[in-house]
Amino acid sequence: MTTVRNEFAKLRHLHIGAIAAVLVAAIVGLTFVGAITATASKDSTTVSWALLLAGLTLAVPVASPLLIAVMASRTMEVEHQSKGWLLNRTNGTGRGALVRAKLVSTGLVVAGATVAASTGGVFLGIAVGVTQPLPADLWLGYTAAAVTTNLVILAVHLLISARVDNQLVALGIGIVGTVIAICASGFPSWAAHLTPWGYYSLASAADYRGEQVVTLNPSYASVAALAVVGAVSFWFMTVRLDRQEVRA
Repeated sequence: MTTVRNEFAKLRHLHIGAIAAVLVAAIVGLTFVGAITATASKDSTTVSWALLLAGLTLAVPVASPLLIAVMASRTMEVEHQSKGWLLNRTNGTGRGALVRAKLVSTGLVVAGATVAASTGGVFLGIAVGVTQPLPADLWLGYTAAAVTTNLVILAVHLLISARVDNQLVALGIGIVGTVIAICASGFPSWAAHLTPWGYYSLASAADYRGEQVVTLNPSYASVAALAVVGAVSFWFMTVRLDRQEVRA
């Protein structure tokens, strides 16, 4: 718990909260632009919850992967540059334990930002005058799936940034992940399952079918499986980091 508290203190100095605010603004902004663009086209004449949910479903994979990579990179870069790994090891905290603490601290920020962005989508709908009943179950379900996917992406980037000193590599992977996340909606289902970024498309709650916007049932089973595999893999990899330090 002391290590986690220390990580929260570091987050303030690293301006992770500001990056999270940019994430929220980007998702809400892209959702708004998508809704306005759709209503100005022939695809739709009125703003509906399905239209906003489709915009949110597109905005999350566009904005999240790279900004999450930036957060993970900043939290790890300080350890690489200031010999934080050695200092924490001297205090009895191995590299793997420190990475786990960073997942808890930064993960709470990422989860909070994702929930805030989803809530912003609801307020956006109210602001533009959507009169239909809010599909609360579907909206909450998508939010939970998006939070889960974002946390797994964060865990992946924390591991990458912990193992690689040059953080440009991690940011480059974040850019590639963004491309995969955006394009994954056009992948076959089996292909979307191959990378964690593909699960953004599996979590989709609305999409266009021709000129109509339709709601979808997110693949909760796939996202749950991602969470389990991600948690087990993350634990195994961080424990391995601790054991490597003990041998060294």
